[in-house]
Amino acid sequence: MAKRVHNWGKYPSIEAPIHRLKDALPTSSWIARGMGRCYGDSALAHHMISNLHLNHFLDFDVESGILTCESGVTYRELLRVFVPKGWFPPVTPGTQFVTLGGAIASDVHGKNHHVAGSIRQHILEFDLLTGKGEVLTCSPTQHPEVFDATFGGMGLTGMILSLKIQLKAIETAYVDQVSIKARHLEEILDLFDEFEEATYSVAWIDTLASGKNMGRSILQKGEHTRKEDLGRTDPLVIAPQSSLSVPLDLPSFTLNKWSISAFNFLYYHKQFSQRKSSTIPYLPFFYPLDSILHWNRIYGKKGFTQYQLVIPKAAGKIGIPRVLQFLHKYNLNSFLSVLKMFGEGEGLMSFPMAGYTLTLDIPIRARIFPLLDELDRIVLDHGGRLYLTKDARMKPEVFQQMYPKWGAFQEIIQKLDPEGNIQSLQSERLQIRT
Repeated sequence: MAKRVHNWGKYPSIEAPIHRLKDALPTSSWIARGMGRCYGDSALAHHMISNLHLNHFLDFDVESGILTCESGVTYRELLRVFVPKGWFPPVTPGTQFVTLGGAIASDVHGKNHHVAGSIRQHILEFDLLTGKGEVLTCSPTQHPEVFDATFGGMGLTGMILSLKIQLKAIETAYVDQVSIKARHLEEILDLFDEFEEATYSVAWIDTLASGKNMGRSILQKGEHTRKEDLGRTDPLVIAPQSSLSVPLDLPSFTLNKWSISAFNFLYYHKQFSQRKSSTIPYLPFFYPLDSILHWNRIYGKKGFTQYQLVIPKAAGKIGIPRVLQFLHKYNLNSFLSVLKMFGEGEGLMSFPMAGYTLTLDIPIRARIFPLLDELDRIVLDHGGRLYLTKDARMKPEVFQQMYPKWGAFQEIIQKLDPEGNIQSLQSERLQIRT
């Protein structure tokens, strides 16, 4: 039965059925779907197959930390079971509400990409259901071209059924965090270089600040706390995170230049000292927004698009200012903006490249897409690209320039699915199969 479905950005939304894998597979135009926490249309199709019932842990090697599980296991479930045992995901996105199958399809990155890479570097193998109904076991040595194409392939190679992932040993469930204020963009970029050996680093950035304050930020760097430094008898146990909830869609005028500017001013100045150190539970460090359920409702019924770009490091000190100037010129006000540094990227369709990635939350409003088309050109001019997991409106010719290996990717999915059974709204919009 069809139902109204959208992803986290709430744009676009469609009427379409969601199937379980035990049901008869649709003959065409289906895509695998997890928690729906991508922001655009990559997990939307005329038919969707949910992996949420594939949520079982299958095996765990306590010596090596290798976990075998089904693809519908979420980060939240993994953390709940394995943090108390002293293990942590090697790479995690900014929310726990993502399935591991979806993480592979998006080739997720975290606050440690500059030292640990994307999730691709930590997956040992997976079982993939192709559009022909075959199940392939893929690894760096078995079907390596399919293994490579699946990371960042947005589900177009098939549906991941199960996987093996190498977890990371930890001594405590806490993080030693250092917050450092930066007065402007040049200073925050210098701080990323200064602390490039930090395991985790991320910066909140005020995209509305202009003039000498353009790009003012707060860098947060972190390390897993060592047991000897914590002084607790239960270092792997933390109190449950309390959660607030946005009960309904807020009016679209709630987020405007003045309200966002006021929030940014208060957020920047709430830290009085230039540098602050603290030890905190892992949840608020890695997943601060998970404490506010349904936070996407603050953008109203029309929703928002999350625009995440990456610009190579050599061009970053020119390209990032151009982006901020463009946002300011056209009042593209982003309520939540994040700046991170990437290491080298790998894979046919993986998003990261060595450089700076900026994430913007842009409310859907009149004439927003033509402006974002102009912003795409700035990103392209500096050798950058956009993250397909966040994309809801990129044009096919822009996609082809940003992902120059897309032709090789197209050949692989054509072999896996010659009838074109696997399609998403995104793949149709970007003409990936044509």
